[in-house]
Amino acid sequence: MSRGDMAKPLLGHRNTESDPNTPAAGRTIGVLGSGDFARSLAIRLVCSGFKVVVGSRNPKRKASLFPSAAEVTFQAEAVKKTDVIFVAVFREHYSTLCDLADVLAGKILVDVSNNTEINHHKESNAEYLASLFPACTVVKGFNVVSAWTLQSGARDGNKQVLICSNNQEAKRTVAEIAQVMGFTPVDMGCMSSACEIENIPLRLLPAWKIPIFLSLGLFLCFFTYNLIRQVIHPYIREQKNKLYKIPIEVVNTTLPCVAYVMLSLVYLPGVLAACLQLYYGTKYKRFPDWLDQWLQHRKQIGLLSFFSAALHAVYSLCLPMRRSHRYQLIEMAVKQAVEKKMNIWVEEEVWRMEIYISVGIIALGLLSLLAITSLPSIANSLNWREFSFIQSTLGFIALVISTLHTLTYGWSRAFDENQYKFYLPPTYTLTLLVPCTVILAKVFFNLPCIRQRLVRIRRGWEKGRYVKFVLPSTTGEYSSGETSSNV
Repeated sequence: MSRGDMAKPLLGHRNTESDPNTPAAGRTIGVLGSGDFARSLAIRLVCSGFKVVVGSRNPKRKASLFPSAAEVTFQAEAVKKTDVIFVAVFREHYSTLCDLADVLAGKILVDVSNNTEINHHKESNAEYLASLFPACTVVKGFNVVSAWTLQSGARDGNKQVLICSNNQEAKRTVAEIAQVMGFTPVDMGCMSSACEIENIPLRLLPAWKIPIFLSLGLFLCFFTYNLIRQVIHPYIREQKNKLYKIPIEVVNTTLPCVAYVMLSLVYLPGVLAACLQLYYGTKYKRFPDWLDQWLQHRKQIGLLSFFSAALHAVYSLCLPMRRSHRYQLIEMAVKQAVEKKMNIWVEEEVWRMEIYISVGIIALGLLSLLAITSLPSIANSLNWREFSFIQSTLGFIALVISTLHTLTYGWSRAFDENQYKFYLPPTYTLTLLVPCTVILAKVFFNLPCIRQRLVRIRRGWEKGRYVKFVLPSTTGEYSSGETSSNV
């Protein structure tokens, strides 16, 4: 990218002189550093109505990279003109600022740096900066916001800005700046939280690890099972080489199994939670930790289920494109001609495939709806009843339709002894175990007597709890007593 392109902000400048009522009007913010993040930060500050002074060791060479509304000068001059300074330099370069210690005394330093590894140093970057400049007030913040978000605006990225410091007034000042910039400041407490804040951008999909390992585990199990049935069995029993099935056919048989089981695992923890509530007769007893973790990962499990189902649909569309499929069609046609069969139409098989494909399309459509509404931007536009209806009611309908899809695929083949290779049942019969358990449990919980008791528990009723009541006596006075709430 050329210097001219780098100098152009993605957001248009706002004239602060013509808008004196702007909360940021007249306030000057300093930025030490001239890298990409410093440039994006300066652009965002200018667009938010701040006066920006950028401190650089080579101001003449770096001036063209910053918007014209920002003043680019030497570091010492920039520090003198403001009380709030964003330190946009790497940790290893903090020592180069030590010559400015006297000028920085009493000012607020906002540390925006990150490490290259989690817990790379014993102390956080912000604590290290505070140790170098004890006369300054250090605030950790803006490190979880990317340079792209700063230039594009908060509406096109993460809006939260995590802030921590030992000085409440300094935190309040930085929080006000973040709000004017269009972000949502989140107070993370004192400076000891800086290490945790600096680790957040380094974590790769922390909420996805368990669901991803779960889906990979299921994929490996079902893939191995299908490999034994579709490739190893023909080779051992009939001396036929079926290795060509591995890239497409075996994978395509595995993906729907993963998608189907993962979808049922979204609703299974809710069933287990309801069982525990009915057993204990209260909603105030905590669930086991493993169940809590399971409930918190349902969104990720559901999205991985949709991903597997989408791949299954693409793989299925590609099945007729395989060279092996074309050879099989030609072989079947030749065999039919040799045997002089004029009609091989099987009404039952035709109807089975029509229903199987139609139900599968509906199931994929419902899974797409569930995946879309799980996105924060879509979920925030729905009220709780709408979100619950889509995720709970339509989600359960999707599970039922997926079950119908699996049953029409199996049809009567579950009773064919030739399908039990190495005495192993067909794969789809194994996938039915968990989903059918969930469906039957849902039907059981919707029985009027069970549903009423479960609703009462979730509204605060507890088994064995005693409540006070008042009864009129024969003399017209009232006497109190107690009774069990489960009577």
